[in-house]
Amino acid sequence: MSTHPEHHQATRRVTYLSIWVNCLLGIAKVITGTIVGSAALVADGVHSFSDLVTDSFVLTAAHYGRQGPDQDHHYGHGRIETLATLFLGSVLIFVAGGIAWSSLNRLLVGADIPPPGLWAMLLTAFALLAKEWLYHVTRRIARRIDSKLLEANAWHHRSDVLSTGVVMIALVGSQFGVAWLDTAAAILVGLLVGKVGWELLWDAGRELVDTALPEAEQQRMREVACETPGVEGVHDLRTRQSAGRTMLDLHVVVSPRISVSEGHEIGNEVSRRLRNAFPALTDLTFHVDPEDDSGEGDPSRFPGLPLRPDIESELADRWSGHEVWPQIHELELHYLDGRVTVVACLEESAAVDSEQARRELDAAARDLTWYSHLEFRRLLTAKAS
Repeated sequence: MSTHPEHHQATRRVTYLSIWVNCLLGIAKVITGTIVGSAALVADGVHSFSDLVTDSFVLTAAHYGRQGPDQDHHYGHGRIETLATLFLGSVLIFVAGGIAWSSLNRLLVGADIPPPGLWAMLLTAFALLAKEWLYHVTRRIARRIDSKLLEANAWHHRSDVLSTGVVMIALVGSQFGVAWLDTAAAILVGLLVGKVGWELLWDAGRELVDTALPEAEQQRMREVACETPGVEGVHDLRTRQSAGRTMLDLHVVVSPRISVSEGHEIGNEVSRRLRNAFPALTDLTFHVDPEDDSGEGDPSRFPGLPLRPDIESELADRWSGHEVWPQIHELELHYLDGRVTVVACLEESAAVDSEQARRELDAAARDLTWYSHLEFRRLLTAKAS
């Protein structure tokens, strides 16, 4: 859902309009259906009330979509909407079961169903036209503000048009003596209400168990990331959804010899491109890797390599007696292939046979299990103009 204030207001206005229409239609259908004895019209009235559930979700998403994480909810408040969806979806299924059971019982006992009359059919025709109008209004605004949530709600209005059309056929049939059509239509509408409840439960359940995005969409995310300059690969890409939002974790492989800041900026650019390509992406965490370690498991569960203080101490024990040791300006450490490559940085003017010194120091450190090899690098000295 867009966070633009004008889009938020447009969403609220059209959703409140839908709430008023559904509420008025629901009351009118239930009262008229009760008076004329039409189970189908009463069931369609309950269906109209169930549409208030969807409208409420749209308002909730619009409200919470504008609120960022806080001290107690670091990932936002989307799960609150998910829990509400589970509860209301369950309620809808129970309501659907009650409608279907009551209607089936009337059919089995052969209850007398009187003709509904002209007013019931006129009300149903009005409801059909009202929902079709609501569909067009909602879909037009959804396209204008590019809201997938409103688009889905618009198509829900269109499904209501179809269910109301079924009830219209049932009423006409009852009016002309085909009474069983009313009961059959009531059962069908009950099933439609149950379908809405089941879809809400299913979608909410998938969110709660952190179901990933479709594989095709994940592959598109990999392609966007890999197209970023400096990216040599992507692995351990993981996605999950919450209240219409997408969360993404991924590892970005970069050249092992670039600076930490350059690698981090490459990751930032990956993040920018993914957010532009996938507007629903609201939470993205990237990890910069100097090599592809996919499939090797969580590194925190295995013994690690020594860090700089221990490395410098062990190297000093072996190299401090060599004539080149005082001329080493700094050490660069590269953790690659499960070992540490040491790059000794010398001043450009250092008078030393680099290759001979490298062989001697390399031989002195060969007993270290973590040690890979030694390289020398000359530091260029800025020349005065």
